[in-house]
Amino acid sequence: MYHDEEWGVPVHDDKKHFEFLILEGAQAGLSWATILKRRNGYRKAFQGFDFEQVARFTSDHIEKLLRDPGIIRNKLKVRSAVNNAQRLIEIVGEFGSFDQYIWSFVGGKPIINDWKVLDDLPATSPESDRLSKDLKKRGFSFVGSTIMYAHMQACGLVNDHLTTCFRYDEVS
Repeated sequence: MYHDEEWGVPVHDDKKHFEFLILEGAQAGLSWATILKRRNGYRKAFQGFDFEQVARFTSDHIEKLLRDPGIIRNKLKVRSAVNNAQRLIEIVGEFGSFDQYIWSFVGGKPIINDWKVLDDLPATSPESDRLSKDLKKRGFSFVGSTIMYAHMQACGLVNDHLTTCFRYDEVS
């Protein structure tokens, strides 16, 4: 379902980008299936992924989240989500939107790859390396190159559907 309808479709909404930043950061060290099962829990816990609201979370909010069975209760990952919301607001102030900022790393249009087999898919790219480095410089956390490449794949900045996949042409 996720692959067939959502993965790889170009995203141009800051709230959706924030959702994937939270989910991909939470996924570090876990399976994506584990995170997708908790997606509704994350949506509820993080105010529908409204980064302006999440940026105002206090230590009391964070403590409450760390008791929430609907999300991964990892203190570093929860704190990272709040910190990243605050940093995202700074990027919006500088670039007008997070979308404008992130798409600049791929020249404003998706990179269309032509992978034939799953083993061909990389874990990172020069673009994800640059994006990760810049986000870290801006104070973001849980934004390593592998996480950012996953974000780029999920949000359609790169088309990494295999050329044999029915979605390849649909999202190209």
